[in-house]
Amino acid sequence: MLQEHARIVDFIATAEGVTGRKKLQKMVYIMKKLNVPFKEKYEFHIYGPYSEELTARIEELCDMGFLSEALEDKGSYVQYKYAVTDEGMEFRNAVGASIPKNPEAAALLNAKSARFLELASTLLYFGHMERGKQIAKLHSVKGKLNFTEAEIEEAYRFLDELEQLKLS
Repeated sequence: MLQEHARIVDFIATAEGVTGRKKLQKMVYIMKKLNVPFKEKYEFHIYGPYSEELTARIEELCDMGFLSEALEDKGSYVQYKYAVTDEGMEFRNAVGASIPKNPEAAALLNAKSARFLELASTLLYFGHMERGKQIAKLHSVKGKLNFTEAEIEEAYRFLDELEQLKLS
């Protein structure tokens, strides 16, 4: 059980912290879809793939003191920043989890915006469909975000780049 917690701590440590709950959800989902052994179950939600299990684990890790959660008031919304504490680093080292095998992936994901990761994760969620149908479904469920053809192509290129990293 704690192995799943350790994977999350290790991933956040590898990413050198993550700003945004939505962003963290999408980063873990993308890694999971690229065969990194995250066990959290995901369902499609308002902002794309979402895991209640991941939310619960993050809360538990904060309660245990392994992660810090800083709130930043952005005026019309609050943004959360997650970082691994010293206790979290000790926990990570004791359990010895290493996610992913290629740490460059965490940095590449963290460099992208939450909006972009929402796009990429939504494409992955509908990955069982043919590409044209995938894009049509994206526009159907995410029409208000007005993703352009260029953004969609960039997301596909990005996902291909991640797949080349041999993450699992």
